Amino acid sequence: MSLRHAVLGLLADRPASGYDLMKRFETSLAHVWSATQSQVYGELGKLADGGLVEVSAEGPRGRKEYAITPAGRAELHHWLTEVEPTRARRSDSLLRVFFLGELTRLEARTYLLGEAERAAQQLAGLKEAEAAIDWGGDPLSVHGRLAMEYGKRLSEMHEEWARWAAEQLTP
Repeated sequence: MSLRHAVLGLLADRPASGYDLMKRFETSLAHVWSATQSQVYGELGKLADGGLVEVSAEGPRGRKEYAITPAGRAELHHWLTEVEPTRARRSDSLLRVFFLGELTRLEARTYLLGEAERAAQQLAGLKEAEAAIDWGGDPLSVHGRLAMEYGKRLSEMHEEWARWAAEQLTP
């Protein structure tokens, strides 16, 4: 997923200022795709230059609200239906697992139990975020819940696997 498509997807739901987009990133996409304020504002400029979004309203202190254009919707649709998603093939944490034989059993178990703890903390964070979100019946909420469930299940599986792997190294 690219930042370009994340911004287009959020603007497809409703127009927003850069500030509003940052808030929406924090409350809906933070666990899927993170972005800094400078990245979002930079991307808005690129999207506007490319005709994919336009300024739909201007407010005090130079505040601009952006809306997706028909060309932007076409780009988002193209990306959703015709561009194959990038699947993560690299995992620094799993690469380390391959080389745990270079450590003592205690060090290897400590690493794996640390992975389990990180996964448990991530799961707890997702559950906390899920409880704090005011879910609605709108498409972004419906599909956001699907993505949230994926993250929760993946974190739960990672924790379970890491604890199992640590047990495999018990003398």
